[in-house]
Amino acid sequence: MPIRRFGGHRSLVSLTPKLSYGLTKMNVSRSGYRVFSANSSTAGTELAKKITERLGVELGKSVVYQESNTETRVDVKESVRGQDIFIIQTIPRDVNTAIMELLVMAYALKTSCAKNIIGVIPYFPYSKQCKMRKRGSIVCKLLTSMLAKAGITHIITMDLHQKEIQGFFSFPVDNLRASPFLIQYIQEEPIRSTSWLHMACCLQRHHD
Repeated sequence: MPIRRFGGHRSLVSLTPKLSYGLTKMNVSRSGYRVFSANSSTAGTELAKKITERLGVELGKSVVYQESNTETRVDVKESVRGQDIFIIQTIPRDVNTAIMELLVMAYALKTSCAKNIIGVIPYFPYSKQCKMRKRGSIVCKLLTSMLAKAGITHIITMDLHQKEIQGFFSFPVDNLRASPFLIQYIQEEPIRSTSWLHMACCLQRHHD
């Protein structure tokens, strides 16, 4: 299962089985949930498609785009009333735009009477800003409050910068570990280039 690249970013397509497992472990019926992509980037949409293909469901119909004045707009094209909704959101280089896309989509689904709104965020942004430094602020706590206000009721993420961050949330959090799956991938995938050797050398230097 290759790790693909879109626009210079490593895609999380290779972690699809792990994320799909997190979705299927949720206590929801197959007929009562929908999966949406909140990302206007190619990488985010590709990951959402891979997950829905593995789950055997269709990707929810929505449009995420930027207005001419750079404001974020989300149009949900189908009814979500009474359903459990999963929002797939990856974080590209433009972190703040991705956050706004997630917030606006969550709020749109909330006002459309969705039952539960679960955010699937493989990399949780601002997780490194989880401690008070001089006259700074704990931005990670701010973001968790914004997500709750927008209507998010559950988060599935991977390898939070600090496990204690889970205490910032006012709703349940599934903090999955990527390392077991990545180790399995490295062990099973044949070495076709010097990339793995280069990685091993870098890790050895770091360890020394």
